[in-house]
Amino acid sequence: MKIRIEKSGCVGNARCNAVAGDLYPLDDVGYIAVEGFDVAPGDEEAARKGARACPERIIFEEE
Repeated sequence: MKIRIEKSGCVGNARCNAVAGDLYPLDDVGYIAVEGFDVAPGDEEAARKGARACPERIIFEEE
């Protein structure tokens, strides 16, 4: 599983980070710091929860 993030749509709500901070790091001003990542085994549920927490819906799960 992979996570893809459309960083340009981030408005800094940081809900993804609040749910799964280890997977969704923020930059110095509070916006998502990564464009995506490979989800490690065992982190799938946390990755999904972080994606669902985003009100802008800019975080996508890819198999």
